[in-house]
Amino acid sequence: MTTDPTTTDSTATDPTCTDPAATDLTATPTAADLSGLRRAVRGRVWLPGDAGFDEVRLPWNRAVRQPVRAVVEAADADDVAALVRYAAGVGVAITTQPNGHGASGRTADTILLRTGRLGDIHLDVDARRARIGAGVRSGHLQRATAEHGLTGLLGSSPVVSVTGVALGGGLSWFGRAQGWVADGVCALDVVDADGEQRTVTAASDPDLFWALRGGGGEHAVVTALEVRLHPAPEVFGGRVLWSGEHARAVVEAFRVATRTAPVQLTLWLDLLHLPSGEPLVAIDLTYLGAERDARAHLTALDPLPAPLSDTRRSMTVAELGPITGEPTEPAAGVSHAELLTEFDDAAVDALLASPITPMMSVQVRQLGGAFAQPSDTPHGPLLEPFAVYMFGAPGPRATAGDIAARQQALARSLPTSGRKPVTFLNPGEQLADALPAASVERLRRIKTERDPRRLLRSSFGA
Repeated sequence: MTTDPTTTDSTATDPTCTDPAATDLTATPTAADLSGLRRAVRGRVWLPGDAGFDEVRLPWNRAVRQPVRAVVEAADADDVAALVRYAAGVGVAITTQPNGHGASGRTADTILLRTGRLGDIHLDVDARRARIGAGVRSGHLQRATAEHGLTGLLGSSPVVSVTGVALGGGLSWFGRAQGWVADGVCALDVVDADGEQRTVTAASDPDLFWALRGGGGEHAVVTALEVRLHPAPEVFGGRVLWSGEHARAVVEAFRVATRTAPVQLTLWLDLLHLPSGEPLVAIDLTYLGAERDARAHLTALDPLPAPLSDTRRSMTVAELGPITGEPTEPAAGVSHAELLTEFDDAAVDALLASPITPMMSVQVRQLGGAFAQPSDTPHGPLLEPFAVYMFGAPGPRATAGDIAARQQALARSLPTSGRKPVTFLNPGEQLADALPAASVERLRRIKTERDPRRLLRSSFGA
């Protein structure tokens, strides 16, 4: 997902999570000499003035400004440890990004660490486990597991890193059956703020294990994950697309289908209006099981008008990425998300009261199922039954401010809980907008204990 550029003060920190008593390396600019950086690590290094520096420092969302002191593409976990020790020695903080999704611009005066080269995948098919490097993308993991009839917990985009999603908790296509992406993490290989490498589990370090599975990732640099895999011998999925004139009928069918949907079935409603075309409405879906069983749970869609297209079919988990048609190349975007306490008649009326422009899409995701079960993660159980995610691209027809204003107006008209998943936060928000107050407080305490100098920084920090 992309992020909201309407607040782009890259020097801002999260006031809810800042401990004023700590010595914070990020609090004031530093003129530390980074001339020894290339000798400290084996991976590629870019400094201001180097060819390609202005490109490699960019986040996925091109609308977010991301000023940094240097960029390092680590060769491996040992290289990450060497970088952390070097940064501590010169007094410069580190921001870690596999490929820049979910960036907030909170990078001023830091070394940007790219972990995209940590791309190893090791499967233990019998144990249903995968050990994956921090740079592994969702689509890569799914291609590796599909031939064994297994799946990880994948999101809607095949190009987002699994580690990045897990560090934010993570909503996935199969979350209604299996819970948060973070719930499926068994162990994490990390480099801590002292530059030490170790493996973290619930038994070895309960606090850090808890914090890293949904707390934003600021407490250590994760270099690899061990994740559970789940059986997926048969999968059915796709998108059904109609003209926007049928929006109300499609929304009503969506509501009917979600009321009785088993946890193996997930449905997302999409209102779409691309600048080059007419309004559209779609239902995206996946089902963990056979096509005949899926269609038996989708009879509410049968009376609808003939769709413009219907891509539903039996497929492998490696083929789920294109269902929603999300961009696979970086671009500028403005987003806003909320969790809905209900999707009742009033919410439907608010959603359909006027065109969604200047937004391009408004997506309502079905939650429930395992999401609502107890979870020993910073989010805890996700009790809201739906999430709404709004997106627009600034351009000649609308500024970022225009899009954000429309998003905020729609959000005010919907029955929201005031929370949202960490992976849906935009740059104008903070962890307190996603997590319970007790979780934010616990994350602050762990941060102060493990990284009192604030050497490690994430997009939404504690």
